[in-house]
Amino acid sequence: MKKLFNINDYVIDTSKFNHMLHDMESELEEKFAEYVGAKYAVMANSASSLIQMCLLGIIQNFPVSVLEKHPMFLPSIIPIAVANIVHNSGIPASWSDDVDWVGGSYVLYDAEKALSCIDKDASSFKIVDSAQEVRRNQFKETCSDDDMMIFSFYPTKPVGGMDGGMIATNNKEKAAFFKQAVHLGVGVEQDGDSWKRVLSFPGWKLHANSSQCYVALKNLEKLDEKNERLDQIKEKYNDAFSVENKSRHLYRLNVSERDLFFQEMEEFEIQVGQHYEAAHLSNQYRMSNPQSLEKSEFDSIHTVSIPFNEALTEEDVDYVISKIKQTGRVLTK
Repeated sequence: MKKLFNINDYVIDTSKFNHMLHDMESELEEKFAEYVGAKYAVMANSASSLIQMCLLGIIQNFPVSVLEKHPMFLPSIIPIAVANIVHNSGIPASWSDDVDWVGGSYVLYDAEKALSCIDKDASSFKIVDSAQEVRRNQFKETCSDDDMMIFSFYPTKPVGGMDGGMIATNNKEKAAFFKQAVHLGVGVEQDGDSWKRVLSFPGWKLHANSSQCYVALKNLEKLDEKNERLDQIKEKYNDAFSVENKSRHLYRLNVSERDLFFQEMEEFEIQVGQHYEAAHLSNQYRMSNPQSLEKSEFDSIHTVSIPFNEALTEEDVDYVISKIKQTGRVLTK
């Protein structure tokens, strides 16, 4: 079977963990911050938890009247976990027809215009969802000091773990808040005693555990080598299918008669993935549709993901290409 993703296998010796069960957090945070070029990084149990906390901060600090003038714009082609968080936050939001972000990152919220309405001297910031992209110096090259960039360590993501998430920023105060907030609002140890900790504010139990950190750390160490191999496969796919995909997370193709394509791939023992459905077509979300969403609706029924992982051999890649071409279903723009 030519698999869609490669999930690394690790044996974890849990006897080495201390009684707090999150003793590997600091090592992962420091190495991840260094990798993406940020001053600080804070680990949590999931990227979803970090997004929820960021949106909670927006709804608490911005008047609704301001947010209605400057709403959040969310791609309709999106994992529903994010759509659900935005919906439940109560922040005014509108769908966008951005389908090209997939496999990369996108700005979940840009506070510049909203802040200009309430405090012209306030430092603007962006919240960036980068659950599907991790690359060296990414934060340094694309973000400002007050921005917050959120990464996912879900098993199939670029730095696969046992779930988990990381938020990167250059803002010391924001990093300190998130560090305490995910640990119940508890502050630093007193006199080096892990049992003597002060409650600074009522936070949340959202910290990652040592097993999550262990696996994510191992996969972070392999990321450069993994990305190099994915670039080689991507170049070969691009040449074969006459497309210009840039993602290192998913390799997407548009095909005709997608259900039949799935059946054919199953017969060839090639694992393919159905892409995200356009979330705006659901009647569950209270978000506006101010524009045409034709690209999202097209991708919703035509886009597939094909095997794209560092474990594929040259023979595997050639086999996938030949069988997909054999179907004659690939659509070119």
